[in-house]
Amino acid sequence: MVELLPPQLDTVFHALGDATRRQMLRELAGGERSVGQLAEPFSISLAAASKHIKVLEGAGLIRREVKGRTHMCRLEPGPLASAHEWLGHYERFWLSRLDILESLLRADDTRRHSVTGKSRSDKKKGPRS
Repeated sequence: MVELLPPQLDTVFHALGDATRRQMLRELAGGERSVGQLAEPFSISLAAASKHIKVLEGAGLIRREVKGRTHMCRLEPGPLASAHEWLGHYERFWLSRLDILESLLRADDTRRHSVTGKSRSDKKKGPRS
């Protein structure tokens, strides 16, 4: 896998920071689209769509090819994979923190159950009919 340098990652996350561009990437995950097809769901001009596409191109997330008068775009998954890998570090961090929290809550629940005879899950159930 190609390792992105920090400025390139910054560019990828900047491009992903806009909902319109994220939706364009979702559309491109389904296959090649023209600029017009990418602009259509947003009711934006071709010029506005082109600006979004240039940001995505600058981040290396898409590739544009001119076919006659039509500009066709396709997804370039490499930078997304690198960003996912970078985020994976934080996913592992938070999962380990949540595992620790779960252990602490279970220990607290066990302690409470041994003292009162009720567990946290019993309290959630509420009164019985």
